[in-house]
Amino acid sequence: MKTILTAQVEQSEKNKIEMVDFYNEATEDYEFWSKDFNMHFGYYIPFKTNPFKRDAMLNQMTNQVISRFNYTNKKATLIDLGCGMGGSMRYAINKHKNLTAFGVTLSDFQVKKGNQLLKGLKGTILKENYNNTSFKSNSFNSALAIESFCHSGHSKTTLKEAYRILKLDGKLVIADAFLKKEETELCYGGKYAYHKLCSHWSLEKLETKNNMVKKLQSVGFTNIKIEDASLRVAPSVLHVPFTIMGFFIKNIITLKGLKKESLHNLQGSFYALLSGLHMKSFGYYIITCTK
Repeated sequence: MKTILTAQVEQSEKNKIEMVDFYNEATEDYEFWSKDFNMHFGYYIPFKTNPFKRDAMLNQMTNQVISRFNYTNKKATLIDLGCGMGGSMRYAINKHKNLTAFGVTLSDFQVKKGNQLLKGLKGTILKENYNNTSFKSNSFNSALAIESFCHSGHSKTTLKEAYRILKLDGKLVIADAFLKKEETELCYGGKYAYHKLCSHWSLEKLETKNNMVKKLQSVGFTNIKIEDASLRVAPSVLHVPFTIMGFFIKNIITLKGLKKESLHNLQGSFYALLSGLHMKSFGYYIITCTK
């Protein structure tokens, strides 16, 4: 048993190191994906968002998450758990003037550049692990995690920390990909795409949506609502092959070599698309719950 646990801890630490290296070196590439440095997929609303304008869909995803907090004109606090370059924070602060936001990331690059982009706004990015932050208990009215908890395998430890730092009646909103069935039940193609996705994007694993609900309940969250956003997200995922092609052409024209982390990012994006095609095995969900 000790050997198994030790191996799991070592693998988790390895994933964390790889993830930090990945984001320190590849974050700049995301400007090619989004001028606002949105490091996630988008949300499409027919006749409202243009499926050919990627940033409009990416910002709409942030809007969908933020809208579930039901902010009023009262002062409120937000924590972005795995904030990247702070794109979601900037969107939220600009939309809600009485909102103060904090974000945490393990990437030095994201802390430096993200805080530069937040200059003059009521937002700050700190270099911290979202599994164990320095914030006092009951600090925030709201917490969001857009495609970030997958890096810790949607672990119970992550959810416990989110619960701890939220105020009573505070909300947590998660937007992420989840498995619809256990890994052992995936078909060969689905399992191959899944393993490659986790490897290239340094994800510990994707939890099943049913197990995620059980984890949230065991931590203490209530009023858990799951919305299947897979079809809303699909149009932005379809941008992936064109983005990959454009990125390669840009690097060829400018004679810039591809960094190892950039290559992993591109490969991860491809396998995200491949995984998304297995609609019976993978889904994208927005989960809202209350402390």
